Amino acid sequence: MRTLAVVSAGVTVPSSTRLLADRLAAAVGGQTEVSVEVVELRELATDIAQNMVTGFPSPRLAAAIEQVTGADGVIAATPIFTASYSGLFKSFFDVVEHDALVGKPVLIAATGGTARHSLALEHALRPMFTYLRAVVVPTAVYAASEDWASAGGDDLAHRIARAAGELVELMTGRPPSAAPPEEQVIPFEQQLAALRLPRERE
Repeated sequence: MRTLAVVSAGVTVPSSTRLLADRLAAAVGGQTEVSVEVVELRELATDIAQNMVTGFPSPRLAAAIEQVTGADGVIAATPIFTASYSGLFKSFFDVVEHDALVGKPVLIAATGGTARHSLALEHALRPMFTYLRAVVVPTAVYAASEDWASAGGDDLAHRIARAAGELVELMTGRPPSAAPPEEQVIPFEQQLAALRLPRERE
């Protein structure tokens, strides 16, 4: 059975970040059989800080790192603070060996109070995992406060399902879904010529 590591950097209980991470994990589990292992960074905050200054992980932190680096796929979810990932989230991946996530399928996700922070997924999280040479799925999932309040959360549910499907494809080696055929592009000059012809006949 494949393993899925879920890294949640939520700092409150209950946490919208953990809720989003759980929904993503459930969506992956609905498409393939996986064993889910959750790493709650809030519970490891002191261990991470000590590792940053000593260079040595505690047994508990070492076990969490092993869960993430040994998994077949990773869901990484963070709250967005000041337009970027949380310090706790970044510190955890700072203590992970730089080569430990090479080729690892990763789904990135984030939560925040406003949709204005959604670009943090593309300007902060995706570049970080690209630097670590992980394989980040195309669809990143961001959930603002209004996404939870909307009736049924149809748009959020659609994004969750799409991102989960992309992660499953990478984890299982299943060939990606066929892309829709590209629209035929008619050169601008040809379009102008088509407009001039009727007038010339008048």
